[in-house]
Amino acid sequence: MKLKLDENGNVVLVDGKPVYIHDDGKEIPFDAARTVETISRLNHEAKTHREAKEAVENQLSEVQKQVKVFEGLDPEAARKALDRLKDIEDGKLIESGKLDEVRNAAKTEYETRLRQLQDEFGTKEGKLMAEREALQGHLNNEIIGGSFARSKFIADKMAIPTDLVQAAFGKHFKVEDGKLVALDAQGNKVFSRARPGELADFDEALDALVQQYPNRDHILKSTGASGTGASASAGGSGSGSGSKSVTRQQFDQMNPVEKMNAVKTGVAITDE
Repeated sequence: MKLKLDENGNVVLVDGKPVYIHDDGKEIPFDAARTVETISRLNHEAKTHREAKEAVENQLSEVQKQVKVFEGLDPEAARKALDRLKDIEDGKLIESGKLDEVRNAAKTEYETRLRQLQDEFGTKEGKLMAEREALQGHLNNEIIGGSFARSKFIADKMAIPTDLVQAAFGKHFKVEDGKLVALDAQGNKVFSRARPGELADFDEALDALVQQYPNRDHILKSTGASGTGASASAGGSGSGSGSKSVTRQQFDQMNPVEKMNAVKTGVAITDE
């Protein structure tokens, strides 16, 4: 990355911001003030999160100490056991031979009720977890799918339908804390070039992913005809006839399998 200079050797400015030329040739103004502000904000957020985490951990430790005293104790069974002990102390159980009977009955009742509660809790917990995962998956699909459907980059730049773009690049997007995050081929988050320190928005991230795709020239809209003079028939797959290009109308008439085969084999899509 280097500064862009004019013919006199002066730094080129856009809206008062110096322009940098990245390794791939893209020119992006660098907003130093916003970058410093972003770094300061991220440092403050990191400190706040760390302090909050430490406070929660301290509170949790205190609660665990207090709860440990009652570990394994069922409140209802304990209350019944105390009531029976009170009866014994009051002399209501006159025959001493019934003391063991009461103890065994209380133990059996406690163990039975404990098993019932554990079974009920396990069933409810499993159901809630399944519902939560299903709801989260549906929400993620809506967020990711909606981003592809509304993408201006796809509408303006891509030569293939939105569903094929999502099929090819959808695996690079996921939802974290309700926000859409893009990942490159190495699994690293894609950050914005125009807004240093911040994650790239959907269209900027998709643009970066497409630029890394080896056959990008075949899925981006062509600036003109290929010059070969050949075209694939509307009913063919576009892969076995030797054609190198098809018109947009011909491509739209293909079924999904034929469209995918055309893209994989490098058929260019041109405007009529």
